[in-house]
Amino acid sequence: MLRDTSQLQRQTCVLALDQGTTSSRAILFDRRGTPMAHASQEFAQHVRAVDGADHGVVEHDPEDIWQSQLSCAQRVLEQSGTRAEQVAAIGITNQRETTILWERATGLAVAPAIVWQSRVSSSICQRLKARGLEEEVRRRTGLLLDPYFSATKIMYLLETVPGLRSRCEAGEILFGTVDTFLIWRLTGRSVHATDVTNASRTLLFDIDRMQWSDELCKIFDIPRAILPEVRPSSGSFGTAQSQWLGGPVPIAGCAGDQQASAFAHGCTESGVAKNTYGTGSFLLFSTGGSRVASGGGLLTTVGCNAPAEGAEFAAAISPSYLLEGSVFIAGAIVSWLRDGLGIIQNASEVEPLAKSVADSGGVVLVPALTGLGSPDWDPSARGLIIGLSRATTRAHIARAALESIAMSVADVVGVMQQDAGVTMQRLRVDGGACVNDLLMQLQADVVGLPVERPAVLETTALGAALLAGTHVGFFSGSAAIAEARRVERVFLPTIDDTNRQRILSRWRKAVERCKDWA
Repeated sequence: MLRDTSQLQRQTCVLALDQGTTSSRAILFDRRGTPMAHASQEFAQHVRAVDGADHGVVEHDPEDIWQSQLSCAQRVLEQSGTRAEQVAAIGITNQRETTILWERATGLAVAPAIVWQSRVSSSICQRLKARGLEEEVRRRTGLLLDPYFSATKIMYLLETVPGLRSRCEAGEILFGTVDTFLIWRLTGRSVHATDVTNASRTLLFDIDRMQWSDELCKIFDIPRAILPEVRPSSGSFGTAQSQWLGGPVPIAGCAGDQQASAFAHGCTESGVAKNTYGTGSFLLFSTGGSRVASGGGLLTTVGCNAPAEGAEFAAAISPSYLLEGSVFIAGAIVSWLRDGLGIIQNASEVEPLAKSVADSGGVVLVPALTGLGSPDWDPSARGLIIGLSRATTRAHIARAALESIAMSVADVVGVMQQDAGVTMQRLRVDGGACVNDLLMQLQADVVGLPVERPAVLETTALGAALLAGTHVGFFSGSAAIAEARRVERVFLPTIDDTNRQRILSRWRKAVERCKDWA
């Protein structure tokens, strides 16, 4: 979808909409992939219990998602003095698996959005496992039967919202992950679509055939009519209406946050790995066009792609695969130190506090606040702090919290190399917590690899911008994309293998003790 040359010359940027778990952001990127302007807005998190049980239910108000994201887009244009006609395209990246059902006629959600972190469908997963369905689901999707993914969240809504199933079967209700919901709103309710990366996280998408699966819809008893059209990650998703940004702007890129980040890091070639430190921690390792099945608790998922020249939508979708390790709590453990324990007032305090001690004093913290993800997959695990003594201070706990992030990632790195049969050469990183130099050094030490921090830390948004900008010709090929992938600093390991294995062994003993608790 190349736009005419004179039009491209007038355009100065791509707008990335980065809709995350705790905040919405909008960033303008120039032709070098450098951020020009930024706007962000936090929104409310709704955490509750059901019937007094500890299900770890997490919800968002879909209107909060929409209003915060729209406000950010409008503010970043206003504050930078950028007009809609100067924006070459919009790229959307989003929190994955979060599930929204809304009315086709009004665009209004029929229930709160069920967030990826939510454990509300745990009993549904147990029910499906008892029927012996997990192996079939994993064979088709590369995923596990876990409350993390979208299909069991849809099942929960169908089973608990009166009359919802009949409305879905009648075509009155639409399903989408956050990207789909935003596209539906931005295009004036004219485009109901998602991309392959978000579709691959629903438990309803066959990653070999690269399309929705009737067999999976039957397993989860979900009406096919509610599902969006699946399109390539770099391609047309309609046009944002003039009423939102002051003029029409094409939506030309879409990807789940982790795959967008992987694209920005160059994880399109086999053997390249990245880790994002956000609310959770997500390690993705490219296996190229070959699907690799994990024997160690990792997921097989789909990477970003683009259609062949002149091809259209699903007919052009060719697979690009990634191994993924999903750690549910990473940066969120620092938020918990602030909001739960009250031992810091601001997240920025954690690094100097942790640096004030030489080590954790024997304290190990396992951040299983919403269960364990990769490689253990235990939704009933709960957080643990062990090794406390009279000498323990809040500084030791702060250091143990940072170590817990690095250790969780190290677990995934070990399993990932074993499953792929490939030794990683380096780990590329991004996300808010990667500005923490101590954490990055701890990470290099426990994985035994160089850790590369990019010059542009907004890598998830950059990935969305690159996908959109490539489609409309704003970024001219591989050279422009390579220019955007600049490295700011490399952290090298400073401990030997003997100490590394001793540290990891103690960590695994603590992880085993927190399992099967709730």
